[in-house]
Amino acid sequence: MITVAGFNTAIDRLVRIGELQPGEIHRAIDEQVYPGGKGLHVAQTVAALGERVQLVGIIDAAHRNLVGRHLSHRGVLFHGIEIDDSIRTCTALQEPSGRITEVLGQGPQLNPAQCAALLSTVQRCIEDSELLILSGSLPRGLPAETYAQLAAQAHDAGKRCLVDASGEVLRLALQARPTLVKPNREEAGELLGRAVDDVDAAVAAVRELRAGGIAMPVVSLGALGAVAADAEAIWHAAIDAVPTRNTVGSGDCLLAGMAVGTVRGMDLQQTLRWGVACGAANAQGEETGFVERQAVEALLSRVRVQRLD
Repeated sequence: MITVAGFNTAIDRLVRIGELQPGEIHRAIDEQVYPGGKGLHVAQTVAALGERVQLVGIIDAAHRNLVGRHLSHRGVLFHGIEIDDSIRTCTALQEPSGRITEVLGQGPQLNPAQCAALLSTVQRCIEDSELLILSGSLPRGLPAETYAQLAAQAHDAGKRCLVDASGEVLRLALQARPTLVKPNREEAGELLGRAVDDVDAAVAAVRELRAGGIAMPVVSLGALGAVAADAEAIWHAAIDAVPTRNTVGSGDCLLAGMAVGTVRGMDLQQTLRWGVACGAANAQGEETGFVERQAVEALLSRVRVQRLD
């Protein structure tokens, strides 16, 4: 079993418009609505790849049935902590060129009882899990050290922990030395205080994170693929000429693929190949943060993996 702590459940809206003109009225050409949030994206992708997975997150009364049915259909066990306020809405505006502008909802303020319910649920789930994934932003009310504390608890229980976060939440989580962290280029740049905008810069970033005690640091680079390191080597994986429809959530799918590779005992080269194939499969599809297993398997042989040291 894989447990995903993806607390900040959302409703994702993908709205297709003409060219974005700031300050002007736009009419939607098409609109799709999906249950979302980074943790939900990770969990449903793990399930699509054939692994048992459970997700812990918040939910409101208005969306409980929608999200519950969606995740049940996708094979995800959902532990939803109900709140009084509404969960957030995240809107992606897609232009004909493919460019996407995202507006991420702030989300609700949790009270102490709701925060305690989330944390105690994750703690129970850790007991029967091989691996814990901490993914996405924290709802307001949870302190920035939440992921660090959960990563430490996973370590004490002898379980591996993967973290995908940003800002102070990521910085504090590093102190607990999770097995894997996966910042994107912007998050890595903020963390390290320098630009991480190409493969060479990503190599330097994973070296620094590895020296800081992270067993398997990964930096995702969008169309340039991803760079990852372990105690033996640094690898770069990328895939060329994949048509894209919706890139939102590709980093979440990459993380899910690497989580599956980890629990299946793959080496880093194989694990990174699975991750990049998952990210590319998401970009090919319409839905945000989801892949079909057949699409991933069809892309595996097209992923180029190169050792860089």
